[in-house]
Amino acid sequence: MGAGGYVCLALALLGLGFGLYQWYSGRRTLRRLDEMLSAAVDGSFRENAFDESVPSSLEAKLARFLNGSAASTRNLEREREVVQTLISDISHQTRTPIANILLYASLLAEGDLPPEQAEQAAVLAQQGEKLSFLIQTLVKASRLETGIFAMDPQVHGVQRLLDAVLIQGRQKARERGLSLTAEPTSAQARFDEKWTAEALYNLVDNALKYTPQGGKVALSVREFELFCAIQVEDNGPGIPEGEQGAIFGRFYRGEAVRDQEGLGIGLYLAREVVTREGGYIRLNSSPGQGSRFSLYLPKE
Repeated sequence: MGAGGYVCLALALLGLGFGLYQWYSGRRTLRRLDEMLSAAVDGSFRENAFDESVPSSLEAKLARFLNGSAASTRNLEREREVVQTLISDISHQTRTPIANILLYASLLAEGDLPPEQAEQAAVLAQQGEKLSFLIQTLVKASRLETGIFAMDPQVHGVQRLLDAVLIQGRQKARERGLSLTAEPTSAQARFDEKWTAEALYNLVDNALKYTPQGGKVALSVREFELFCAIQVEDNGPGIPEGEQGAIFGRFYRGEAVRDQEGLGIGLYLAREVVTREGGYIRLNSSPGQGSRFSLYLPKE
């Protein structure tokens, strides 16, 4: 073999060695990137030292990004724990004072009071009950938002939801001179029975609250391929289009109903519950034409 042949052989071996090095280096980089991503997914990622080669520069950039994401996740968990502790403290520290306010207001109302003082005692009891309801609702909403309350959606018959809501709402409907009805159904859907019953009742309670005397609130069910829709329809005043995007916000009260009872948190809580179950709520309404809230629950 001549000198030229040896040169070609040397170049070939050099090229092969360089190719093998590049292949190994690429495999190593991909493996390390995969390990970093896996650690980020399971929450155990911590940044390590890397050299300044081009592949390791890429690793370092990804590491800084993942490290920031992991730090944000850890901070969020700490904040969630702080919120959980705060919620528990508020619930515990206010339970006894509010119970005492309601007790003494009740005792005052039972006494032989002049008309003016009797009226004041009734207002005191009403406001105490309102405060108690507000705190309980805020605790529920906050626990949902922070994931403290875990849901357990299972496939149930929807009729059970309708029956529970009818029992809960009949007394209020009678007091307000309203008709509350529900069409029977054999439909099934996937939902957490306790929480979804509360979400549905919030929609019904909202309808009972704002429908004028002599009106009606009707529940019905429609089945679709993927969802089951529970419809709550009333012949109340309706909701202006400009407010329909905001009524599910926390503490939102429409212009026409701000002087009426209510806290503006029931619809917010209903949407939070249904969203966490994989469903959603749709509103159809026009001023003077009533409203229809449709609560969509997944079938599977």
